Amino acid sequence: MNDIGVNVWRGGVQPWECDQMGHLNVAFYLAKAAEALGGLAAELGLREAFCAQAPTTLVLRDQHIRYRREARLGAPLRMTGGVVELGETEGRLLLLMRHADGELAATFQQHVAHVDAATRDARPWPDEVRRRAEALSVQVPAEAAARSCKLDPIDGPAALRRALGLGIPQTSLFCVPPSEADVFGRMRPDAVLSRFIDGATHLSASRPAQSRAFNPKAGVGAAAVEYRFAYFDWPSAGQRVEVRAATAEVEPRTRRIIYWAFDPDTGRPWCMADSVFVSFDLNSRKMIVLEGDALEAERFGVVPELMLTR
Repeated sequence: MNDIGVNVWRGGVQPWECDQMGHLNVAFYLAKAAEALGGLAAELGLREAFCAQAPTTLVLRDQHIRYRREARLGAPLRMTGGVVELGETEGRLLLLMRHADGELAATFQQHVAHVDAATRDARPWPDEVRRRAEALSVQVPAEAAARSCKLDPIDGPAALRRALGLGIPQTSLFCVPPSEADVFGRMRPDAVLSRFIDGATHLSASRPAQSRAFNPKAGVGAAAVEYRFAYFDWPSAGQRVEVRAATAEVEPRTRRIIYWAFDPDTGRPWCMADSVFVSFDLNSRKMIVLEGDALEAERFGVVPELMLTR
């Protein structure tokens, strides 16, 4: 597939960005996408959108990621970006991450809002942004389109109440540290995902000891293939966050976990994530297909009613 959009980011994979599967951790994909979003904002004329004294900035409302080919230690990566559509105050942007040979590493559909940096109130796009957006217009290629995750709007408060009513377990509880906040004091998307992943170990602990879906000691790793995030609000440094999650689906090739992050004091939803991942052999780097008793064992504790986005 040919390049789409304008160059907005270039970098690579560092040792501290790799997980126990030996490849770039999913949270660092989001960190690099945030850097690329700053580059795309600059190309649109919002050169200071992510500076501490910016009058306006961009906030994520929704984010869809497809992981196309794993990036391992030392891999050189680059990203291009463009504008899919622009409304009065919101827009849908596209970022494509590629390996040095041009093959896609990951794709990001970013639904963003142009807001006042202090109040987060919506602000119309400046005329210059609209003019530049025409020159940066792109379409979402098939390789970046949603596959397993639906991108339908979600009523955050109602959906959270439904999820909590299912009795899904708590996986994380913390106060947002300053180190996980951006220049505006809001928790960063990559930090949100890191907390989801950290908490998911509690779900793993409840799985069978000889799990065929995730057991690094036995040579069985896991790799995300798709994520959808819906952001309802952003916790600031010092605010509390509770995360609850459960496995919602186990199929022979894929597994799915649904996460909810919310304010435990007020019940206000912060974010939900729909994650789809596969198991793979850490030696051959090939996907593992579950069958028979191994498949049924992994379905222990699954909460299919948690599915919101079929």
